[in-house]
Amino acid sequence: MKPQQPFSLGVFFGNRDFFPDKLVSEARADYTKLLAELGIDAVMLDVNDTKLGGVETHNDARKCAELFRKHRDKIGGIIVVLPNFGDEKGVADTIKLSGLNVPVLIHAYPDDLDRLDVVRRRDAFCGKISACNNLRQAGIPYTLTTKHVVRIDDPSFRNDLARFLGVCRVVRGLRGVRIGAVGARPGAFNTVRYSEKILERNGISVTTVDLSEILGAAQKIADGDKRLTGKIDEIKAYANTSAVPPAKLAQMARLGIVLDDFVAANHLDATAIQCWTSLQANHGCNVCTSMSMMSENFLPSACEVDVTGVLTMYAMQLASLSPSALVDWNNNYGDDDDKCVLFHCGNWAKSFLPDIKVLNAPILGSTLGVENTWGALDGRTPANPLTYGRITTDDANGVIRAYIGQGHLTNDELKTFGNRAVAHVPKLQKLLHYICREGFEHHVVMNASHSAAILEEAFTRYLGWEVYHHENPEA
Repeated sequence: MKPQQPFSLGVFFGNRDFFPDKLVSEARADYTKLLAELGIDAVMLDVNDTKLGGVETHNDARKCAELFRKHRDKIGGIIVVLPNFGDEKGVADTIKLSGLNVPVLIHAYPDDLDRLDVVRRRDAFCGKISACNNLRQAGIPYTLTTKHVVRIDDPSFRNDLARFLGVCRVVRGLRGVRIGAVGARPGAFNTVRYSEKILERNGISVTTVDLSEILGAAQKIADGDKRLTGKIDEIKAYANTSAVPPAKLAQMARLGIVLDDFVAANHLDATAIQCWTSLQANHGCNVCTSMSMMSENFLPSACEVDVTGVLTMYAMQLASLSPSALVDWNNNYGDDDDKCVLFHCGNWAKSFLPDIKVLNAPILGSTLGVENTWGALDGRTPANPLTYGRITTDDANGVIRAYIGQGHLTNDELKTFGNRAVAHVPKLQKLLHYICREGFEHHVVMNASHSAAILEEAFTRYLGWEVYHHENPEA
C-alpha cells in the first residue's frame, strides 16, 4: 500500500519577448525529460497554446489558469520556471486565476558568465525577485530553491525538488485527512485531549466509534470464519508469534478484522485507539499488533486515542514515504544530556523492529493480568536517522502548534523490554525545556528519516501553523 495516491505538478514557463525564444524551449525540454525520469505527471501548456507554451501576457495567464483548473483535482503543486526574466504579472495572474491553493516552487535559471550577450542573456536572477514580490503582494505563499538561480542538473536542485514534492504530499495529505477515534481516551490521560473543532477548521476530520461496537463485532466472529483463519496467517507472517497462546492469537485476529472493516467503511487514513484498559478487561488481549500492521501499511495507528499524535504520524509518513511510530519521551540515558530512551508497550511498525516478536505487556499486566495483554510487540530499534515531532491543538488560542527536529537513533546498550530505542538529539535539554514550558504532550512521533525541513515548510508556509524547529539550537 502506498502512503498517498500520486499527484501531478502544474508547470509553466515565464517569458519576456525580447529574450531569446530558445531559452524557453530549452527549459521546457529540460523539465519534460526530468519529470518523465522521475515518473511525475506534468500539466503544462502545449507549445501551440501560447508562444512556445510560455506565459507572458494576461491572455497567456488565463489560458494556463484554465488548464490548471481543469486538472485541479490532481494537481498537488505548481512549479514556476523562469528561463529568463519572465513576466512578474503573468506569474502572479496565472496562480491567482487558477484558484489552486497548493505549494508553489520558484525556479530561475542562471546566466553563463561568458554569455551575457543578447543571444543567451537571461536576467532570471533579477526576474525571480520581481516574481516573488508580486506573489507576496497577492498573498500567495511560495517555496524557494536553495540557490537563488540554479541549473536543473545541479544536485542541490534535485534535492530541492525532492523536498518540494514532500511538501506537496504533506499539504495535500493533511487537507482532508480522515482519522478514526476508536473508544474514549483513557481516563487518566488528560494529556491526549484535543480540539476536534480546530482540526475540522483545518480540513482534518475525526470519525468516532464506541469501543463496545468494535469489541461486540469482534466477539461475533466465529471460529470457523475464513477471514479469521486468514488474519491469523497474516499475523504469523508479520511477526514471530511462537510464544502466543492460540486462543489469544485468535482474539488479536478478530480485533484486527473489525478494525480493518471500520477503516475501510469510513475511508480512514489513520486511527487512534483506546488501547487500555477496556480492551484487556473485556476482550482479553492488546491491540498493539494490529496497530503495528496498519502503521506498516501506511495507515498509521496511535494508542491511547491520541488523535493529534496519529496526525503527526501521518504527516511524517507523507514527508518521508516511510512509516512513523508514536513513542514516549520516556527515560534519561545515564548522564548523557543529549540522549534519552524512547519507549512504548509495543505498537511500532515492523520497519522499526528487525527483531520483532509478539509477546505480552509486563507493565499493563501488573494490574490487568499478563494473560490479558498478549499482542504487545517486543523489539529494539537499531541506529537510524531520526525526525521527531508533535502536532497539538492549542485550544486556548484556537490554533494548531507543533515542534519538530532531527537527531539519530543509536545502537547504545539498552536492557529493557517492549518497543525501545535510544535517541541522540543535540541540545536535548533545551528541547525538553521547550516541551515542558509550552505544555506539549509526553507522546512524540519518530520517523527514520531526516525530513524536518519538509514538515516545517508545509506546516508554516502553507498550513499556517505555529512551529518550533529545534534546528542547530543555540547553547
